[in-house]
Amino acid sequence: MGRWLCGLLLGLLPGLAPALVPPGMPSLELGTLDLDGYRDHAYHAPVPAQHPDATTVNTPEARALIDSAQVVAIDVMAATARPADGDVPAGFIPSKVRRHIPGSTWLPNVGYAELTPAVERYYRDNLARLSGGDHARALLIYCIADCWLSWNAVHRAASWGYRRLYWYPEGSDGWAEAGLPLSEAVPVAP
Repeated sequence: MGRWLCGLLLGLLPGLAPALVPPGMPSLELGTLDLDGYRDHAYHAPVPAQHPDATTVNTPEARALIDSAQVVAIDVMAATARPADGDVPAGFIPSKVRRHIPGSTWLPNVGYAELTPAVERYYRDNLARLSGGDHARALLIYCIADCWLSWNAVHRAASWGYRRLYWYPEGSDGWAEAGLPLSEAVPVAP
């Protein structure tokens, strides 16, 4: 059943909605998540306080993890995809200069609810590279504040068997608000 049809049914049958929410998903307003546990619309909106697939961390906790080199920090902010054109290889064009947590790896467009096969492969391959193929390697995933792209990226990594996930919902906004430095981000090429 298509995601849009599931959302329509959930909207028409609110009494059945609680029975259709996947186990472990937080109680959210009707229609916030699809049946697979991904947010498929309004990606910049308030997020829950916790993620069922990860340890949720605040800015001081994220900083301690990063400073101790206990995690691989992954930025999942979106960017415009650029198709290959003659001598120019495919890549990403940020809509504006992206500034993120120093030392992070920027994997754009991996937080949407539905990924193309190429973007899914890009995300899988980069998670494997960054974790050294170790599904127990700690990964800290973030975006900006109130960003469902990071929620979805964490959920997808968990579905692929990554077990030590940290979700930093304050993202680069929270980092900057704490007076911590940001650096210019360069997206990993597809």
